[in-house]
Amino acid sequence: MVLLAAAAMLSAQRGGGELHLTVLDTSGAGVEASGQLVNQAIHLKQKFSTDKQGRYIARNLPFGVYRLELERPGFGTHSALIAIRSELPLEYTVPLSLAPVETSVEVKDSATLLDAQRAALVFFVGHEAIQERPGSGPGRELTDLVQMQPGWLVEANGVLHPRGAEYNTQYVIDGFPIVDNRSPAFAPSLNIDEFVSMNVRASGYPAEYGRKLGGVIEITSDENMQPGWHGAAVFEGGSYSTANGFLTSQYSRGSLLAGINLESAYTERYLDPPSQQNDTNKATTGGGTARFGADLSERDRLRVTMAHRRAGFLVPDERLQFQVGQREDRTNQETSGQVSYQRTISSRLLVNARAMVRDLAASLWSNTLSVPILADQGRGVREGYFSGVVSAHRGGHEIKAGGEAIRTSVHENFDYRITDAAFFPADVPPQLHFLDSRRGLESAAFAQDMIQAGRWSISAGIRRDTYRLLVRESAWSPRLSVAWSWPLAGLVLRASYDRVFEIPAIENLLLASSAAAQRLTETATGLPVPPAHGNYLEAGFAKTLFGRARLTGSYYQRRIRNFSDDDLLLNTGVTFPISFASAAIHGIEGQMEIPRWGPFSGFISWANMSGTGRFPVTGGLFLEENAAELLRSNNRFRITQDQRNTARARLRTALGSRLWAAVGAWYGSGLPIELEDNVDTGELARRYGPEVLSRVNFARSRLRPSYSLDASLGFQLWRRDQHEFSLQADVLNVTDRLNVINFASLFSGTAIGAPRTYSLRLRGNF
Repeated sequence: MVLLAAAAMLSAQRGGGELHLTVLDTSGAGVEASGQLVNQAIHLKQKFSTDKQGRYIARNLPFGVYRLELERPGFGTHSALIAIRSELPLEYTVPLSLAPVETSVEVKDSATLLDAQRAALVFFVGHEAIQERPGSGPGRELTDLVQMQPGWLVEANGVLHPRGAEYNTQYVIDGFPIVDNRSPAFAPSLNIDEFVSMNVRASGYPAEYGRKLGGVIEITSDENMQPGWHGAAVFEGGSYSTANGFLTSQYSRGSLLAGINLESAYTERYLDPPSQQNDTNKATTGGGTARFGADLSERDRLRVTMAHRRAGFLVPDERLQFQVGQREDRTNQETSGQVSYQRTISSRLLVNARAMVRDLAASLWSNTLSVPILADQGRGVREGYFSGVVSAHRGGHEIKAGGEAIRTSVHENFDYRITDAAFFPADVPPQLHFLDSRRGLESAAFAQDMIQAGRWSISAGIRRDTYRLLVRESAWSPRLSVAWSWPLAGLVLRASYDRVFEIPAIENLLLASSAAAQRLTETATGLPVPPAHGNYLEAGFAKTLFGRARLTGSYYQRRIRNFSDDDLLLNTGVTFPISFASAAIHGIEGQMEIPRWGPFSGFISWANMSGTGRFPVTGGLFLEENAAELLRSNNRFRITQDQRNTARARLRTALGSRLWAAVGAWYGSGLPIELEDNVDTGELARRYGPEVLSRVNFARSRLRPSYSLDASLGFQLWRRDQHEFSLQADVLNVTDRLNVINFASLFSGTAIGAPRTYSLRLRGNF
């Protein structure tokens, strides 16, 4: 076994590494060879072939330890462990020996099961898990994969909540951070088939991460540098007339790479409806992405990406709204352009520069039959982003320093007209027109050092953020993560501290902070929403079991000032950000994972969380009758994501060389509900039906537990070399249980989970 310690730094940073491989014969000439890279910790198994000069470049490799295996007829097999710890390319040359001489002892995949040098806990979703994911509706594929990780909860309409956070999820897509709400109701969703790997974290953030840190999802696009044409096609259909189509094609020649992705989908169940009848819930989505890359020289690399996505859908009605003929149409669309440039100055120094321009627009239209309120909206955000980072390797240190600047332009146009005054207090104006626009500027600078010293791995950094939009604030954020390994016991102990500075949600921020909205009622109270400040602590462990499984566990605490949440404006379906004085959240998470044990693989996870918020109100719009009192109150309350227990499991087994089956299950103990005092349960029963109300525990002010049992079956229809066709069938919620996700009031905050659904997916790789 050979362990390459070059650039052996801990892996807790944005981006990925590269392996530059050269394979030589006994004369020292380059030769073609076939090989594979395997990392069980991140669920990666990548097969490849070198070119005629014996060269191959593996790009966008998540940091970690890989098993490399090379074969060529007439030569001995080469097997080695390689550590990818830096964004700097790792040069590795393999001189093959004639058979039957072995160039190294056998290296097993289990050697990559636990990354002892990873200072923070990160959960990975590999290419196989992405391709074999259970069936999901349009816009839900990515979030459904993320919610399988401990500590992540999906609320109504696919909104992700990591460890109790509301709208504080950050996506990092090929190194570019995206911090707005990516749920189907707010923005065009990302198609998971476009990506080859994903890692998810909720603690141990390097200093280069900022702006939104409830949780971070880092996604890597496919970049296949094998010469010639490559691609994939995916077609999926299922319940509610759902139909998905995705096509990707890439062409590589020499140092050039070009690719295009196209996607389209239709469904009659897009959002989580407020009633079992699923009235007016149709959606059509589509989009495309074009990529171009060029290695300008051995040291210089350029990448350009352009994308456009759009989603148009109907807002699902309650029964009363449907009966009178209400119709509400919403559209979300996004257009973006990205440019990245990388310069390798030396074997120890690397420079990255990234720039992005992004337009995000959303609209709402209501017909004249809408009740109890007719609302129309048009809003948009234009974001210009630039970052520059220098990475340096020196001894046991991996040093990074850099900065970023974000220029934001926000505009909002909102109108409403009340059509049934009986639903509102007498002092609510019968109509409102709001129009405003603002420009904002954010900037940040950071420095971090990742150190490997024997059994110790340390990540230390500092970040300075400045935010200017409706308010101006700056903050320093120190970060520290430490890991200690005991190799003989297969054990790693970890602890981390994160100081975080989180900007307010951009969705309807101007409306929530406007003087016009604050005068909607005599008691309405509103303030500009400030950034949140938090202190995150975590301690945990990772342990291998029998060389086949991995057990992880952690305990965390979060203390947050200006805790962010959201609310609805007068039953319009328009949400806006709010904030409270503070919140305290703590929990325990655990997972046992089996990457591969004979024909079996799978996981089981459990999370327990408790969160308490505290008044007074510090930002946002409040229309309640006691709104003024909330500015002085010190009372405590349960946060909206206070689901005490969440469990998930999935077991996959190979039934042969071409057939596999899987079963999965999830359980949630129920979210808290908010109802007015002396609520008329008889009226609720007439509105929603007795079955829905039976899922509400009014005595505890919580929803009753939800659960689902799912099943999947996959079959490889045909395969030759890298070309294959496969078919997958899924049944979700096999028992057809009625699951109520949210339940709050007559016209807001109610969402019903999907009943038993079926899907069939055909995939072709070429």
